[in-house]
Amino acid sequence: MTDLIAELKTLILEAAEKTEPPGGLGDDEALFGPDSRLALDSLDALQVSMAIQERYGVRMPDSKETRRALTSIAHLAEHIAQHPGRRKA
Repeated sequence: MTDLIAELKTLILEAAEKTEPPGGLGDDEALFGPDSRLALDSLDALQVSMAIQERYGVRMPDSKETRRALTSIAHLAEHIAQHPGRRKA
């Protein structure tokens, strides 16, 4: 799971075209909302979800599922790990 979390940090920063915040991204750090240091928006969520589908073969078809999964990197890693048959990077 540690490798997946590290991969996701890189994938999110690349997909959203953001630079890593000082001190790096915490596993449980908010990705969206007022507490987010990345200040991701809905377009970023779309880009990240598309990158996840392309890399891991995991689709997030509805916005509620996407919002839940993208709460933090740890939530996203858990979401991806729970999908049987997912592709490994």
